[in-house]
Amino acid sequence: MATEKIYEAWQRKGISRRDFLKAGAIITAALGLSASEVDKVMALLQERHRVPVIWLEFQDCAGCTESIARSQNPTLSSLVLNTLTIEYHETLMAAAGFQAEDNRRRIMQDYRGEYVLVVEGSVPTADDGVYCTIGGHSAEDLLKETAEGAAAIIAVGNCAAYGGIPKAKPNPTGAKGIDEILTDKTVVNIPGCPAIPEAMSNTITHFVVFGELPELDEIGRPLAYYRNTVHDRCLKRPFYEAGKFAESFDDEGYRAGWCLFKLGCKGPTTYNACASLKWNEGTSFPIQAGHPCIGCSQPNFWDQGGFYTAQSAPLMEPSLPMALIAAGVGAAAGAGVTVANRMGKKKDAEPASQEEEKASE
Repeated sequence: MATEKIYEAWQRKGISRRDFLKAGAIITAALGLSASEVDKVMALLQERHRVPVIWLEFQDCAGCTESIARSQNPTLSSLVLNTLTIEYHETLMAAAGFQAEDNRRRIMQDYRGEYVLVVEGSVPTADDGVYCTIGGHSAEDLLKETAEGAAAIIAVGNCAAYGGIPKAKPNPTGAKGIDEILTDKTVVNIPGCPAIPEAMSNTITHFVVFGELPELDEIGRPLAYYRNTVHDRCLKRPFYEAGKFAESFDDEGYRAGWCLFKLGCKGPTTYNACASLKWNEGTSFPIQAGHPCIGCSQPNFWDQGGFYTAQSAPLMEPSLPMALIAAGVGAAAGAGVTVANRMGKKKDAEPASQEEEKASE
């Protein structure tokens, strides 16, 4: 029922007006908007139609599908039941074979210029694309065919965004990222291995609500999630500022929780929201768990000098005041900001994460 309005879908399921309003407030907070934007989001949700989604998987491990399945704000089930209609997804759909491919083509025809194309995995180009074929067609041909009538194209995970692990040297399949194939179209890149679930779900939600793509950086990443480095908001940043570094994984500094820069941490050169959104409902992220950042949201991360190879010198000069860092460690960002906190602020107040970004610039 792709032509059904979002609000109509909620009504059909018996969801009350009160719950719809609550959901609108949650979506507003998840998108990183101020409380003053709730009315605007609510009005759009009542007018927007549910958006058909075609989700293609090529050279991937399905890790980004596994990741978005654990999204919390919004949840994947909420997106599927109320906002989107996932018409084609090899991992999630019940259909198979000719039935599945026929449905994909039907959506492409019936909803041309309306559906969202999400791509997971890189595209092999060597040997006529023989390394990844579906229904007798190469990944490259399927991508170009499906992208032709898409309203928006979103590449999720490092493989789709920049080629990822399949593109690592010596790249025997000739793997490429989506924007290397679709050079004449705007592709939103949501890199990571896997990508953060809320970064995926909220980017899709942004397009559904506003009918346009979010603001992107120079390599196609949504600035809402890739404006700052992991290092900028890392809980170990104070140790970096103090010059306290772990020298090995079993020394006193490591056990004391010191900075992992000398153990190969790529946080200073990796742009992602890991340190603020975290994973598993904001429980933790790799550095908090004691492992250096491997830079998985950066292009060619697999070939960048080794995961545990220390840089020859610090890649960033200390800049943020210690008081600001301490305050920022516990601050929520994006989906981690609760609706209650936002609604309690003045109407024109900005989210805490935006204030920190301004202070750090």
